[in-house]
Amino acid sequence: MRSLWMSRLPSQEMSSQMATENGCKVKHRSHHSSMNSNQLEVPVHTQSPSLEMLLRRLRASETQQDDNFANILDVVGEFGTFQRRLVALTFLPNILLAFFMFADIFMFAAQKPYCNTSWILAVEPNLSEAQQLNLTLPQEPNGSFQTCLMYSPVTWDLDSIIHFGLNYTQSCQDGWIYPEAKKRSLVNEFDLVCGKDRNTEGVQTMLTAGLLIGSLIFGFVSDKLGRYPTILMSLLGLTVFGFGTAFVNTFHQYLFFRFCVSQALVCYTISSVCLATEWLIGQHRAHAIILEHCFFSVGFMFLNGLAYSLSHWRLLFLLGGAPVFPLISYIWIVPESPRWLLMKGRVEEAKQMLCYAASVNKKIIPLSLLDKLQPPGKKVTKASVLDFCNNKHLLKVTLVMGCVWFTVGYSYFMLILKLKDLGINIHFTQVIPGIVEVPARLCCIFLLEQIGRKWSLIVTIFQGSLMCLLVLILPSDLKSMIIFLVVLGEFSLAASVSVFFIYTAELLPTVLRATGLGLVSLAWASGAISSLAVSYQKFIILPIFLCCISATLSMSLCSVLPETQDQSLPDNLEHYFLQTRNMAEDMFTEEVVGSEGTAEVMKNTVLSSTKLKSDSDSLFSVSWQDVSWPGRGKETDP
Repeated sequence: MRSLWMSRLPSQEMSSQMATENGCKVKHRSHHSSMNSNQLEVPVHTQSPSLEMLLRRLRASETQQDDNFANILDVVGEFGTFQRRLVALTFLPNILLAFFMFADIFMFAAQKPYCNTSWILAVEPNLSEAQQLNLTLPQEPNGSFQTCLMYSPVTWDLDSIIHFGLNYTQSCQDGWIYPEAKKRSLVNEFDLVCGKDRNTEGVQTMLTAGLLIGSLIFGFVSDKLGRYPTILMSLLGLTVFGFGTAFVNTFHQYLFFRFCVSQALVCYTISSVCLATEWLIGQHRAHAIILEHCFFSVGFMFLNGLAYSLSHWRLLFLLGGAPVFPLISYIWIVPESPRWLLMKGRVEEAKQMLCYAASVNKKIIPLSLLDKLQPPGKKVTKASVLDFCNNKHLLKVTLVMGCVWFTVGYSYFMLILKLKDLGINIHFTQVIPGIVEVPARLCCIFLLEQIGRKWSLIVTIFQGSLMCLLVLILPSDLKSMIIFLVVLGEFSLAASVSVFFIYTAELLPTVLRATGLGLVSLAWASGAISSLAVSYQKFIILPIFLCCISATLSMSLCSVLPETQDQSLPDNLEHYFLQTRNMAEDMFTEEVVGSEGTAEVMKNTVLSSTKLKSDSDSLFSVSWQDVSWPGRGKETDP
């Protein structure tokens, strides 16, 4: 903001000096003002708050000016070769994240099992498969063979078996056969039938449990060890437990590997969003996260195509997981977050990282600017998980975003379950989200630029929840209409996911950003579990009621959060309260100032404040109780 004002003044050098001198004084006055405002609450918005509005605006500007790190990133280059390469490095892992996360959908293809009755081949080896089944399996009243029972083996000859028939039945003793199976899946690999089919529910349970535990552990680890180590840990987990799933020998091993890979998924998601947020500034930050999510959707379509063409589940993991090996090179090319290094007091490492980025972008950082990077005090960087309870503003952000994430998870899975109940082909039901999510996420770019983070999130949640509500209300006979609404709902919810990550990462301070993202991710799993639980209930009104309540609560709570667009990132808890309060106050001042003439009025307002500096000390030394608001308004109108 300050650079914009400076560029509009007649003489750049003189205005720069004047802005610098005035900035220091305004910063001092605004601090004094904030101290007085803490002593006595004043109804700021009920009168003509011209001077107070000006001070708030200048205070927000000074907050950005004091962000030395953001100033250095401006010099390094907002989106140079280094930043483009950093964003490109996230593409391949996000494709693999979608692959490993949703691979279970294609692992349990429906199979028609029959008891293995190969004992009769010892009596007559030349029997056809149809004759073998007809002689050894009992039949249902409709003529189909039973899948979990077989006739007890006998020592008769074939003629006696045909003449007298077999009467005594028992459960399958030698496993099952799948004569109609066209693909090798986990069902016929580990005989997950006849009572064992309940084990398939355990896969979703283990995956969800891994996401929950990974969110708790690796968000905390990322804030303690750094973004770079946790990204490498997640890639190692994808290699060992993702690609390694193709070599499991038992179904319990498969469950364990899925549990571990889900933790690697959430570990990479949280760390990569933090890394992009802390390296990029302005609109480039949002664009980078949106592109990451677009490639996640591409990975989903890649999985769908690969699963359709391959006939063996092990081949699916082998070919789909093979691209994880080039990610070993990330050991040498992924950078650490200099903002995180600075918060940990590792200033020299942060400077080296910034200088390397500048060299890649062919820029030079002035030494005087680098010297301004100073390690924060111990009280500033001392933060723990308990701060989410002790700091009321941090608690508010976490609870609100947790409620939003619960709503998104619940609505998304309700749409998936409704589409599954329609009996549509599995590949068709899974390719729809992949197709609609890419344009949905790209539309976020326009939406964020026009109405900001907060209202973009509210709009997308409203539209997605409305589609979910309509899908739950409509009868199943209207299949075409339901499919259309599901597509619209997934379009909106995909957009809300991208906006959610951008908005949450900008609201949380650097010292607890990953931990906060991990905590709110718990709510997504809770929403998914809730959708599964209520979908099996006999009360049809319960899913509808929960959809309405969660959406209404999310949108209401989200409206109380400050806007973060074009604001500097909060780094520590010491300045977190002041910065979030300034964001909220800036929303009001931006509306009033904007209605009076945009940038030109802002320039005149700043110049007018310069003329008032001789009276500022006496003005702020007076008690708030003795100041007349109308008089101040006349005195400071530009």
